[in-house]
Amino acid sequence: MKTVCLNGHPRISHELRCSKCNEPFEIIPEKKFTEQIENNFDYINKWVTLGEVQTPVVRINENLSFKLDYYSPTYSYKDRGTKNLISYLNSMKRELNIGTINEDSSGNAGASIAAYGSRSGFKTKIYVPANANQGKLKQIESYGAAIIKINGSRDKVQEEAEHADGFYASHILNPEFRDGIRTLAYEIFLQGNMPNHIFVPVSAGTLLSGLYSGLVHLYNSGEIKIMPKIIAVQPENISPLCSAANGKKYDPDNDLSSIADALVAKRPVLIKSIMNILRNGNMCISVSENEIIKARMDLALKGFYVEYSSATVFAAYNKYHFDGRSMLILTGNGLKN
Repeated sequence: MKTVCLNGHPRISHELRCSKCNEPFEIIPEKKFTEQIENNFDYINKWVTLGEVQTPVVRINENLSFKLDYYSPTYSYKDRGTKNLISYLNSMKRELNIGTINEDSSGNAGASIAAYGSRSGFKTKIYVPANANQGKLKQIESYGAAIIKINGSRDKVQEEAEHADGFYASHILNPEFRDGIRTLAYEIFLQGNMPNHIFVPVSAGTLLSGLYSGLVHLYNSGEIKIMPKIIAVQPENISPLCSAANGKKYDPDNDLSSIADALVAKRPVLIKSIMNILRNGNMCISVSENEIIKARMDLALKGFYVEYSSATVFAAYNKYHFDGRSMLILTGNGLKN
């Protein structure tokens, strides 16, 4: 493995941003892919687990399938990244003198960090926007985490978490979190033929980044001959990535919200790196609030109960015609809403 920033500068220790250019870091696998998934993370020597399974794939018809990533211990895909990050921090607990971990999250990442943090014996503090989803806050509290509500922007929430006493276990800035999401690409590969298109909801960009890294690893290892096209999806109200990718104006200071409450990053820290991913043959689609609501209802009528943020991918799939096989990643359980 090597860990470098967007501009190729190596990570010296455990810093979250490059001292030369202030860009976040990325872990790049250098060894060939192995089907023993955990062996693709050679910097983890002991795993913290809550009983994760390979999440199921359900084929709807010849050209459409859903990967139910809400079949995870805390009911969202975030557990892929959290398992990796917390396992790493647990192994470095003494070296880094970690007793308390801090995270900023609108909900799903906070619940995931709280659960795995509790499993590892960390004291966990989750910093959230004052208007965060109450159902998700109850889930976070159930794992014994302290919730600190912050008035102000999402950037303000991050600032408070980063500068609080304790270790900043950011799911966005710690590259070990994003790196854990490589497992999604590996599972898709091991569960059958790669689809032509993979749809993912995007907010901060961790899912997009981790999936892409795993696909590149499979490609470089000779396991797949063609890279699937990733379709990133955002709500129209909060669409910094889609706006940049599609040449549309976007005001990050707008006061709009979205029913897709897990997709609220108006100034994503990873915007440069995820824009680079889109430039490599991928695309971004934005969907309206009404399209999201209808998509969630339609999914439920098919037997799939997801949160609104997950339903965005079905809304995007229904909005355009895509030739070939498409897989939609359903990221969060509907009970979270």
